[in-house]
Amino acid sequence: MAAEIVNPRSDSNTDQDGEVEPVDSFDPAFALHRGGKMAVQATVPVRDKDDLSLAYTPGVARVCTAIAEQPELVHDYTWKSSVVAVVTDGTAVLGLGDIGPEASLPVMEGKAILFKQFGGVDAVPIALDCTDVDEIVETVVRLAPSFGGVNLEDISAPRCFEIERKLQERLDIPIFHDDQHGTAVVTLAALRNAARLSGRSIGDLRAVISGAGAAGVAIAKMLVEAGIGDVAVADRKGVVSADREDLTSVKRELAGFTNKAGITGSLETALEGADVFIGVSGGTVPEEAVASMAEGAFVFAMANPNPEVHPDVAHKYAAVVATGRSDFPNQINNVLAFPGIFAGALQVRASRITEGMKIAAAEALAAVVGDDLAADYVIPSPFDERVAPAVTAAVAAAARAEGVARR
Repeated sequence: MAAEIVNPRSDSNTDQDGEVEPVDSFDPAFALHRGGKMAVQATVPVRDKDDLSLAYTPGVARVCTAIAEQPELVHDYTWKSSVVAVVTDGTAVLGLGDIGPEASLPVMEGKAILFKQFGGVDAVPIALDCTDVDEIVETVVRLAPSFGGVNLEDISAPRCFEIERKLQERLDIPIFHDDQHGTAVVTLAALRNAARLSGRSIGDLRAVISGAGAAGVAIAKMLVEAGIGDVAVADRKGVVSADREDLTSVKRELAGFTNKAGITGSLETALEGADVFIGVSGGTVPEEAVASMAEGAFVFAMANPNPEVHPDVAHKYAAVVATGRSDFPNQINNVLAFPGIFAGALQVRASRITEGMKIAAAEALAAVVGDDLAADYVIPSPFDERVAPAVTAAVAAAARAEGVARR
């Protein structure tokens, strides 16, 4: 029998007889998670010996032999083309940090059920007990024959960049680090609609990103790809610029394609006259810095649970405000992107997820809002049933257009 957990938020967790009560009695989150949040379910019946002989031996041998002779048949006669591996090493889990593989599993299970709920894609959580880049890469490469794609999740920067790159070089299935690209897709979609609301285009905007980790770098790349007027990225030491001598290789690359204005100094300095603030770092931005932004600015403060700029403060100065929280309008939520992106990629058996496919996903997501566009509605809800089909179709079409589709 599993040991019971003491509820950290209660003064006592013993009943009148002195028995320890399960934490489920106090915390509904524990009650929901007991036993895990997912299970494997068969898609075919095994009711009698005839079913058994088809689902397993001897019938299965004929299918195995056919796949051995024509390997591409694996996509038609196994689950490979409809299942994604959700892979983590537990080093950057939500806002909890490096908590290890076992503690990451509730998040990975959650990710898997979101894949199914919002995209109709089966997913398997895989938490690896290693943090070395090459060990992770080798492990995933060896697991890859079982999956149609790999969603990298909650792996700390800068290792996540190298892991994704090396895996995509070695595998011919989509590799997608959601903390980078999912966040970037949804941010771009919301920004496109905010610009449309104000009668501007992406090219008219100067943006400042707080945070040069996985999400910040990916957002910067996508905004540049989408034609942003200019974007500067700030880390804890200030704006990432070519004159700094303390930059990692990732940040040196970042400095090469951002900050055309040549801004140096602090985040607060960069925000003066800026049109857009995008926060993916935590911390707090002083109100006076927000007040120094351009008239009609957009504030996307996405740190959870505490946004870099509280919406009450942001609304004093900004025309559009977005956060990463579900209890405020305009939630920048990755679940708007990754289920449809993988569904579209798997539908056409794409060999990779390209920049064009991600841009297409953002455009499709933005288009769902349509004529309902408003300051408190620049991005749809994850529960809008139009989202996943729109993103899926756009990604599949883009994959075909870019030559990475195999059907």
